Amino acid sequence: MPFPFPPRRPLPALAAAAAVVLALAGCTTAADKGSPGTAAAPRGLPSSHVHALDVNPETGQVLLATHEGLFDVTTEPARKIGATNDLMGFTTGHDRGLFLASGHPGKGSQLPNPLGLVASSDGGASWEPLSRQGESDFHTLTTTKSGIIAFDGTLRSSPDGKNWTTVDVPFKPAVLAGHPVSNTVLATTPDGIQRSTDGGATWAMVSAGPVIQFAGFASPDEAAGIAPDGTVHTSTDGGATWTRTGQVDGEVQAISVVKGSAGKPSIWAATSAGISVSTDGGAIFKPHKPA
Repeated sequence: MPFPFPPRRPLPALAAAAAVVLALAGCTTAADKGSPGTAAAPRGLPSSHVHALDVNPETGQVLLATHEGLFDVTTEPARKIGATNDLMGFTTGHDRGLFLASGHPGKGSQLPNPLGLVASSDGGASWEPLSRQGESDFHTLTTTKSGIIAFDGTLRSSPDGKNWTTVDVPFKPAVLAGHPVSNTVLATTPDGIQRSTDGGATWAMVSAGPVIQFAGFASPDEAAGIAPDGTVHTSTDGGATWTRTGQVDGEVQAISVVKGSAGKPSIWAATSAGISVSTDGGAIFKPHKPA
């Protein structure tokens, strides 16, 4: 079920809050939601519930973490990887050969419910429990230079994925975005962007920043975010200041940001129309065409 949000906020933020709440919906087991394929997936996507999108800048591999499991959509048709687990949270580790995830086990899985934090070192083919099995369904998690920041209704940090510290904050993030060689973390909320420069230990609101629902880093300095209405914003100073750059069509479910030319990262978005990609910092989006 959705995480609660503050009941009162300025009118311009109401639409943003509603969209963020919808993005957090779906925290039920696979059995509660029905069998895979019961809902029509957007064009070109293997699932109607996309929780995370990851693009490997070195290999070009495009992965979708979904309600029906992990899929490689680099080529067509999409290739299912591993078992059918509902991967609510998904990120790469300090080494791109390591995946971290959370959520719920699929039918027939021997993994606990909720998954807690699980890790894969074989490209998602198999998952090993790390911590908080049966306790945490991390809806969003990210890797920083200091470790991992994750949210399961409570914001938590871990240096190793096994030992956790609770971070007392007055907000509930829809998305956490970090970079593995930086301690800057962004948290998207209905009231604006929260930003940390110490690996998630302390936070401050970006007072002049936009209300964005999705965020990602291309490098320690370059970030991009998409608002609930599809407006795209980019930052060249680690999320301290933002510039509106364009618009993406369709209801966005997840994004990935990859380093491109200076100040113009490539922005990938899984939307209700399929996967779109911009190579000019969000000015123009075109449909992704698998090989």
